[in-house]
Amino acid sequence: MARVVRFHQTGGPEVLKIENVDVLPPAAGEVQIAVKALGLNRAESMFRLGQYLEEPKLPARLGYEAAGTVTAVGSGVTQVRPGDAVSTIPSFSLNQYGLYGELANAPASAVAKHPPNLSWTEAAAIWMQYMTAYGALIDIGKLAGGDVLLIPAASSSVGLAAIQIANMVGATPIALTRKSNKREELKKLGAAQVIATEEQDLVAEVKRLTGGKGARMAFDPVGGPTVAKLVSALSKSGILFEYGALSTEPTPLPLFEVLGKWITIRGYVMLEITSDPARLKRGVDFVVGGLASGKLKPVIAKTFTLDQIVEAHRYLESNQQIGKIVVTL
Repeated sequence: MARVVRFHQTGGPEVLKIENVDVLPPAAGEVQIAVKALGLNRAESMFRLGQYLEEPKLPARLGYEAAGTVTAVGSGVTQVRPGDAVSTIPSFSLNQYGLYGELANAPASAVAKHPPNLSWTEAAAIWMQYMTAYGALIDIGKLAGGDVLLIPAASSSVGLAAIQIANMVGATPIALTRKSNKREELKKLGAAQVIATEEQDLVAEVKRLTGGKGARMAFDPVGGPTVAKLVSALSKSGILFEYGALSTEPTPLPLFEVLGKWITIRGYVMLEITSDPARLKRGVDFVVGGLASGKLKPVIAKTFTLDQIVEAHRYLESNQQIGKIVVTL
């Protein structure tokens, strides 16, 4: 028996319950982990609400990211063994695996040894943010020195990961946030420039900062009406990555501008990378190298205990945070 988080109906954070559940031994190709810390993600909030890419099969578990110690491995698992310190790469269905709890099974393909310089809290905060940003910006977009990158929702963990990766490869990250109260903190965290989109003219500011050229790339988890402004702020042959749908408003397609500027609008989810072993390995090597060198370092917004999981999800949905929310066990 172990304490795990489940929900029996979709809804707000209050539907999350801590229950004593039998956790089966790891099956073939699985790893069992004694969890030390959990990283929270907006995707988990959307899954809990019934607004994600897949409908939850109730009663459902949650959790893509965990860090902890291997307690057992199933047959065929050779890359890790009991006692190893590991963390999980989100590359599975939440209807198959959920990591919120004291003990959890995960597919061996989603388990990695992280650099030893990371704390448990940091180790639980790396893979979703860095692999998400890496896949779009580096694997697909080939972001490089001299490029300008627009980053909506820049204070999120993925937004901060994008800032760090842009700086790592010599690109210029422009952080977008709704209001200017996060401006100075985003600059401290590596943003070359910050645009408060509810207080400034997004398109005019980008054109001013780029000498009229526009940005080569935008990395957007929001959608909605701002998509038209992002297209206007891109340079000719620019690319707009849409990797989320946080806006509840319709997303218009500025067709004539897309045609006239040869814009690519690219739908993207991290599973595109993590489901391909070769691309996943390149991504892991990139992230581990960046973490080991210190060029990539997760920013922790706030920590909660497992007993505070409801409060942690409320904070996740408040949009107050700058960085990653972590639950410690």
